[in-house]
Amino acid sequence: MQAVSRELFSLRGKNAVITGAASGIGLAIARAFARQGAVVTIVDRDAAAGQQAADEIAASGGTAYALGCDVADAASVGTAFQEIYRRGQVDILVNNAGIAHVGSLATTSEDDLDRILRVNVKGVYLCMRAVLEPMRERRSGVILNMCSIAAITGLTDRFAYSTSKGAVLSMTLSVARDYLKEGIRCNAISPARVHTPFVDGFVAKNYPGREAEMMTKLSAAQPIGRMAEPQEVANLAVYLCSDEASFVTGMNYCLDGGYMNLRE
Repeated sequence: MQAVSRELFSLRGKNAVITGAASGIGLAIARAFARQGAVVTIVDRDAAAGQQAADEIAASGGTAYALGCDVADAASVGTAFQEIYRRGQVDILVNNAGIAHVGSLATTSEDDLDRILRVNVKGVYLCMRAVLEPMRERRSGVILNMCSIAAITGLTDRFAYSTSKGAVLSMTLSVARDYLKEGIRCNAISPARVHTPFVDGFVAKNYPGREAEMMTKLSAAQPIGRMAEPQEVANLAVYLCSDEASFVTGMNYCLDGGYMNLRE
């Protein structure tokens, strides 16, 4: 009997929650998931920007909701996911919300470290905890954590950020191992530099008058000669969260333009 064909990488019938999805990589993932048929919930600290993103997706024919939430605050996460579950189950969680920091061990204050760990580590922990038991009960679910090449290689002046992303990678592997037999897949994506509004703002703030020079330098850091585009990260996220990746768990995908293996 011939198999019935289906749309590759379809997310139809799936409910996806994406944190930090009001802009940048998170927004690109939200748009891509909606195009593939998922019902998307944008969770972002900037509630107004999140709603604007949801409205844009809806105007393009997708289905999207927005909720204001501080992922580093347990009460805020609890309230947000209570509302999410009121509308239905969570099939996919993408932990994308995160913040950056520039500094070495010597220049990173205790407050800096605490702030980075609260958002980048505790935020991932809280959101995974929020979906864990319902996924275990259904014996089905996908968790995708946005990591970074900073987790697996030394980057100059990224002490706190690298620390946090190392923790995200370890959490990903731990969750994948612990809930393998319960139908939950957990993977990570580790991009090199991605050209987002954050990068533009960082360069403008720290290198006024040298924006073009610095963008060229940042692009050249990847052997491929440019930064990634958010849509390229989103394309990989679609695959990893689709049924086509049903055999993939406990993996960290370096989307890095050759940074890890092709540097001279």
